[in-house]
Amino acid sequence: MMAESTDFIRTADSALAVAARDPFAGIPTEPFVPRWPFNGGHKQTLASHFLRRSFDLALAAPGLTQETREVETEPGTRLKIICHWQPSAAAAKASQVTLLILHGLEGSGESGYMMGTAAKALAAGMNVVRMNQRNCGGMDYASPTLYHSGLSSDVKAVAHHLIERDGVQRLVLSGFSMGGNLVLKTTGEWGAEHPPQVKGTVAISPALDLAASADALHELQNRAYEWHFVRSLHVRFRRKAALFPGQGYDVSRLQGANSVRTFDNQITAPYGGFGNADNYYAKAAAANVVGQITLPTLVIHAADDPFIIITPQSRAQLEANPNIHYVETCTGGHCAFLAPPNQASAYDGRWAERQIVAFAQHF
Repeated sequence: MMAESTDFIRTADSALAVAARDPFAGIPTEPFVPRWPFNGGHKQTLASHFLRRSFDLALAAPGLTQETREVETEPGTRLKIICHWQPSAAAAKASQVTLLILHGLEGSGESGYMMGTAAKALAAGMNVVRMNQRNCGGMDYASPTLYHSGLSSDVKAVAHHLIERDGVQRLVLSGFSMGGNLVLKTTGEWGAEHPPQVKGTVAISPALDLAASADALHELQNRAYEWHFVRSLHVRFRRKAALFPGQGYDVSRLQGANSVRTFDNQITAPYGGFGNADNYYAKAAAANVVGQITLPTLVIHAADDPFIIITPQSRAQLEANPNIHYVETCTGGHCAFLAPPNQASAYDGRWAERQIVAFAQHF
């Protein structure tokens, strides 16, 4: 297949079959055209990271209300969410879609893709909640435990908080990379017992096959990405050990933890109750439960993502579930999907962010 192809190379079904049974068949899927000269997984991924953006969410929706809250997800553990409510918030919370956005590994509510998605959703008239994963966004002090890819309980707690405290009636979950794994895991665990206020889920470049993706991250061509993550994880663990000296965190376990897999084997898994990395990856992966998803769900993945791997077995599960629309593009990199911008329409070319908003608008 030619590298410059911009067609989808795989979707869940033919358009006719999807229209026959897909619960969100009416949602248009905009073809992805890569921005020149960023054609290729590494080019897309790196350009998305280094092409800086500035945001003023107040300009996206004049008159909106912003609240920063700490939500207790389990005894002794709090995380931070940033809520953006459209004007006339009391009515809007019930009548308008609220988009919950979750970031990836070592990201935060301030990550560029989080802010970009929020700006687009606010401009489209939605409420937005940017959720920091446990310990992220400057919240290391608010939990004695580490965060990991299996904490779907935190997503559930935040969803219930918004439903119960704010009266949100139409909630859409979305996540990038590790956050994509978490929202898919959450939705799969709920199955048919999901809160009726939760209407759908979107996952961009989801790390739903954790073991395969950790191994891909350690390949020579991906070592720069891996070192970026590992260095940040080392800093976070040392900070956590200093904040909670009675928790038994042993910084000497960092010795030799020079890959994501070894870090997970020596730090994440034992302190998270999984024992070792293999057991952690096996239990925390959303691949275990995607077949149980009953909500309309959009999954977007690039075939040239440098380090997130969706195995043939997981792809088969995604395609077999009539509630999931799986889109795999020829290029797009990891959580990048840089398309040509359009100044006339104030479109910045961040294609995946626009697909999240288009999906959420359906509800």
